[in-house]
Amino acid sequence: MQSPRRCGVLAHISSLPSRHGLGDFGPQARAFVDFLARAGQSVWQVLPLAPINAGAGNSPYSSYSAFAGNILFVSPELLVHQGVLRAEDLRGLPAFDRDRVDYHAAAIWRWRLLEQAFDNVFAGLRSDADFERFCLGNAFWLDPFCLFMALKREHGGAPWYKWPKELRLGDSVALEQAAARLGYDVLREKYFQYLFAQQWKGLRAHAADRGVSMLGDVPIYVSMDSCDVWDNRELFTLDDEGLPIFCAGAPPDYFSETGQMWGNPVYDWGYQEKKGYTWWIARLRHEGSRFDTVRLDHFRGFCAFWQVPSCEPTAENGVWIPGPGEKLFRSVREQVPGLSIVAEDLGVITPDVTALMDQFGFPGMKVLQFAFGPDMARNAYIPHNIEPRSVVYTGTHDNNTTRGWFSEELDAGGRERLEAYSGRPVQVENASEVLIRLGLGSPAHLCIIPVQDYLNLGLEARMNIPGVATANWAWRMRKEMLSEELAQRMLSLASIYGRV
Repeated sequence: MQSPRRCGVLAHISSLPSRHGLGDFGPQARAFVDFLARAGQSVWQVLPLAPINAGAGNSPYSSYSAFAGNILFVSPELLVHQGVLRAEDLRGLPAFDRDRVDYHAAAIWRWRLLEQAFDNVFAGLRSDADFERFCLGNAFWLDPFCLFMALKREHGGAPWYKWPKELRLGDSVALEQAAARLGYDVLREKYFQYLFAQQWKGLRAHAADRGVSMLGDVPIYVSMDSCDVWDNRELFTLDDEGLPIFCAGAPPDYFSETGQMWGNPVYDWGYQEKKGYTWWIARLRHEGSRFDTVRLDHFRGFCAFWQVPSCEPTAENGVWIPGPGEKLFRSVREQVPGLSIVAEDLGVITPDVTALMDQFGFPGMKVLQFAFGPDMARNAYIPHNIEPRSVVYTGTHDNNTTRGWFSEELDAGGRERLEAYSGRPVQVENASEVLIRLGLGSPAHLCIIPVQDYLNLGLEARMNIPGVATANWAWRMRKEMLSEELAQRMLSLASIYGRV
């Protein structure tokens, strides 16, 4: 049976309005859901919800854990509502920038509030049945992660591969001693993750009640400095000291002339196959419990991945290595039935990638900003070539906004082709609307528009520039931007193109 035509927006949690430095799961997140519902949008796509690493530019794709949540998204207002903070605890709120996230300042403020909440509940926490159920139900990832974070603080934030050898390589006696020594810190981390899970569950329920489904993002790789690698070294191609032999990346492409050197360790897929892909099964089951649909980032890496010797300065001298392909996803289908997946199939796509997507019925992604080159008529991203089993975007978090793309990146030939295709004059002021209409009118079952494009914002609102280490992931929207006029305009467009 054919899926209904739907539409939604891409907006990360951090970009939401909030008085506390960056967006969170609190009142403004629920207000955003209500806005989407009024605007005829049935899908909200977010970026990964994982803990971020300041040393990696605060990217949600570079995390300390593939399972844990980013506790900066815990809402102070909801903590007051839950009774674990007092209203007076929120006094002294810094004057945060409303347009950009200052992650350092926001983390200091929010960490203080979280610590206060923990102090307030500490005496009765061990007798809290809900907290106990959360800890038991998530012990497989929660216990090692919370010990990992406590050890990281004990060692001044140093990456795990620079810790003393017995801790670095997981000596059981050393770990038992650390767990006893750092028991308070470990418990505190567990409580923070409990708060994250509670508040996310509440936000997702609010969205479901209003007909808005959540589309999450699952990076294919994990960070070298992560609990995932520290606690599961055998799953990766590491040397005897726990250091990577090879790193993951992407070959030269539209985004980077020298490719992208991500620095993530690559998986030992042979070992993972022998173990029945248990880690990946657990990961996708976990994400499937958080979201209605998950987007698998860098899907082509499951067919073949770009492997670069760890000593290389760029990703140019990598080689393609076969991935797990059908064997992994057959196991996923058997053990995580009903998991809805979107494949991020951008970049260099070979026939084996398309065949794997076809075999399992995974929708791919079509980005309109890539459609207006000299090959426009045959381009896979031009609307008349888009297959219904697709998710169409004007751009993604790695692209410029459409206004920025038109004014800063699209050449004269591309502008001419865009005008010829749309049948109307296109200027900086209306480029976003033109691409939005092309996306909504396409055959794709799902159309996702970055909220920046509905707001017609330029380069200043770009979320990420691949290959640039700083000043990304910081854009924030203001509350007044989400006007009723905008909601009605979005609803009208969704109605015109049969997506409500």
